[in-house]
Amino acid sequence: MIRYQSGFGNTFSTEAVTGALPVGRNSPQRPPKGLYAEVISGTAFTAPRAENQSTWTYRLRPSAMHPPYRPIAQGLLRSGPFDEAAPSPNRLRWNPLPIQARPADFLDGLATIAGSGSPAAQHGIAVHVYRANRSMKRCFWNADGEMMLIPQQGNLSIFTELGLMFLAPGEVAVIPRGMKFKIDIEKPSRGYVCENYGQPFRLPELGPIGAQGLAQPRDFLAPVAAFEDRAGRRQVVAKFAGALWVTQLSHSPLDVVAWHGDYVPYKYDLARFMVINSVSFDHADPSIFTVLSSPSGQAGVANCDFVIFPPRWVVGEDTFRPPWFHRNVMSELMGLVRGEYEAKAEGFLPGGISLHNCMSAHGPDLITHEKFSSEKLLPRKIENTLAFMWESRYVFRPTKFAMGARELQKDYDKVWDGFKRGRNA
Repeated sequence: MIRYQSGFGNTFSTEAVTGALPVGRNSPQRPPKGLYAEVISGTAFTAPRAENQSTWTYRLRPSAMHPPYRPIAQGLLRSGPFDEAAPSPNRLRWNPLPIQARPADFLDGLATIAGSGSPAAQHGIAVHVYRANRSMKRCFWNADGEMMLIPQQGNLSIFTELGLMFLAPGEVAVIPRGMKFKIDIEKPSRGYVCENYGQPFRLPELGPIGAQGLAQPRDFLAPVAAFEDRAGRRQVVAKFAGALWVTQLSHSPLDVVAWHGDYVPYKYDLARFMVINSVSFDHADPSIFTVLSSPSGQAGVANCDFVIFPPRWVVGEDTFRPPWFHRNVMSELMGLVRGEYEAKAEGFLPGGISLHNCMSAHGPDLITHEKFSSEKLLPRKIENTLAFMWESRYVFRPTKFAMGARELQKDYDKVWDGFKRGRNA
């Protein structure tokens, strides 16, 4: 049974061995238990107090004790600037990428679909799909951004420097920039990754909603201290400035015995999200479903919003209830964890992806529009579904791999064929 500490943005204190955590100072001359004090700073030292994030760790060996890193092949993993394929105004959709037969851990199985910005400039995001059929025997850390993991098939056991997290489809986890981790799997697994180059995800402002609603801080879970004291060769892979690098240790780097701070990995059960929606008429903007947001520096315009479309009641009167036709200055990339998405009657499959870039017209397909334009408007519950969206002020540029993949639906535009001219105009 994995234990957690609850709260979003909290300052936590935890020790796997009683007495390992210093009291009254961060860096005593001789830390308890002969451990080494080391701070991980997720923000600049001079960031405002409300935004400053750091964690003090007390570990068996300092992280600085390693040989030089050397570059390695990065497979299908790509980073900004994304210039392999030209962006276009066309709507794009992919079927689920298969889990390959050859042995592949979480890192081997990463394939980049699209992205924006640059890790060096610390803005924009990259969207990947992971496909793994074996557990990691190595560790990984990412200097380019924090990583949001959304499993679609198969459970993940994530062992981070600060402790253990278990993640199942329907949950989401965020691993901070620079935090080492490895992932174990029970069976072949697939899911989505958002690599956030920009400011860390935070809870959105609630405005007139008030103090309650959407995601509640107490439902976010951080790990308690746990560590590996294990000798033997261990590869450590780093992602730095868009490239992969590797070094070899003679021990596990997951050796933090105690820690305190607020720069932490965390998980969240999306079933805990308190949905707020129209109870009179019309369809609210999808921003009302925002779980987490990475700000861009311009108020209300996100580097990335993480939005979900979970099970919920729809009751709008004299209303076309699915999402309306629209063109959006923000760019939208969607995934589907399970079930069906209410605006698409066919073709959008669990594990699939759709991409609608800035001002590209989209909305319900013909079948959905005809059905919901004529249905009797009784209260209805949307069940057995979980779709999500990463929405960004920056255009998503697809990778060469994504544009050449067999899973790219060449006839996606046809879902909007057949709409008749307005009858009474």
